[in-house]
This record gives sequence, C-alpha cells and structure tokens, in this order.
Amino acid sequence: MTRVNKLWPLLTATHRYDKTISTHGRGAGQLIDAPILAYLIETSNGRILYDVGCDHSKINDPALCAQYYNPDTFQFGAPVMTGEQRIPAYLARLGLSAADIDVVFLGHLHFDHAGGLGELKRCGCGAEVHVQKDELAAAMTGKDVACFADDFVGHGPLKVTEGEYDLCDGVRAISTPGHTAGHMSMWIELPKGPPVLLAGDAADLMENLDDEVAPGGCWQGNYDQAIASIRKLKRLGASEGAQVWPNHDFAFYRSLPAFPDWCA
Repeated sequence: MTRVNKLWPLLTATHRYDKTISTHGRGAGQLIDAPILAYLIETSNGRILYDVGCDHSKINDPALCAQYYNPDTFQFGAPVMTGEQRIPAYLARLGLSAADIDVVFLGHLHFDHAGGLGELKRCGCGAEVHVQKDELAAAMTGKDVACFADDFVGHGPLKVTEGEYDLCDGVRAISTPGHTAGHMSMWIELPKGPPVLLAGDAADLMENLDDEVAPGGCWQGNYDQAIASIRKLKRLGASEGAQVWPNHDFAFYRSLPAFPDWCA
C-alpha cells in the first residue's frame, strides 16, 4: 500500500528559450516559455522534494546573474524567478519550513533542478540529498555548462546512489539517462487515481513523449539513450496505467491543480 498522501507541483521559475533545447532537431527559431518545476511529496514516512529549482540569488543579483548567465554561455539568459517562487516561500504557505523536508531527491544536477539546495540548507534543511553516482561524476567534470558546481557541492549531506530503488512504499526512483549521465525520473502512487511518473527532463514536453523525440543537449550526444528512456517511461506508464508527466510543458502544467491545491 502506498504511503503517499499528497503531491504538489511547484512552479519555481519560467525560462524562455529556443524550442530545440527541449526537442532535439525540432523548432529552431521558435521561442517557448518553459515552467521550471519542483514537486513536494507528502508521505506518512515524511516529505520528499523532487528537485529544488534555481538559485534565486544567481538570477536576481545583477553581478551573480552576469557571472552565471553570461550570454556567451547562456544564449537565452537567466530564467525569471520571483521571491514567491522560492521553495521556502511555498513551504511557508503550507505552514512548513525547510526543516520539515526529510529527503531531497535530485533528478539531475542542472542549475534549474539543483540550484535551490543552498537556500534550503541556509533555511534549516538538513535532509539527505539523493543523487546518482554517474550524475555526480559527470557534473564534476565541468564539461556540462548547465551544471553550476556550487549549487550542489557543500550542500549535503549527499546520499550517492546507483540504479533504481524505493524511497518508501509508493515512491520509486526510475533510471532514465540520456539527457544527463545519471538522470532519474520518479514513480509516485497516489492514494487514489492513477500513479504518476514524473519524467523530469527525460521528457520536457508532451511532444517528447508523443513523438519519441529526445530532449536537446543530451550528455555526450546520447540521443539514442534519451529516446530509449522515453520509451521506457511510456512502456511503464502503459503497463501500470500511470500518467507520465513532462517537466517543462506549460500547457500540461496548467492542467494540474494550482498551488496550494494538491494531487491526491
């Protein structure tokens, strides 16, 4: 029996960029607005965060923004992130604090998924931070410009994992490499209704799933591996009657309950 009680999608920022960042080889010259999402999962064992969004200070401090989102590296600049979109602000609206988070699970280590770790720690979060061994090793090479090492170095305690595993009854880490070396999706069994598969950046858009199109910018050009991960998610969703949720699709995000409502 699942131990999941509630699931909140959290809009932590918005980023406008060329569609090819989400769909490899498709949509050149077409700008899209992409939600940057995190997910709060309440279980009878504790609270899990899947991803933590961006570092607010790197976006909103002009000097830091110029350093980290240099247009020579980031053609489309920094995301837009308000104070109300910080994870601690969402928690406060639920009567919680960062100290009430028991596990942080990072689907991967890109800036828009791991950047909020430092603020959570400063706000009192002492939770284990789960990250895959292959993901951490690749991020530490410095070869992925979307990884800012100071987003995750020193913001542990890190729990370095390998492969798929259960976080608790009803929550399972699912291996979906391709976009990054150790990318992980998440299986969530809600107390009623169909299970949810958080694709993470294995599938930015419904288009990635429907047409089996790899996301852009896959680690070391592993587009075939990314497509295999998409097919894996689709097979798992079909066999178990689960919904596969894309991660950067505004039309899909707007179909979900608006915070502070939840999925249950």
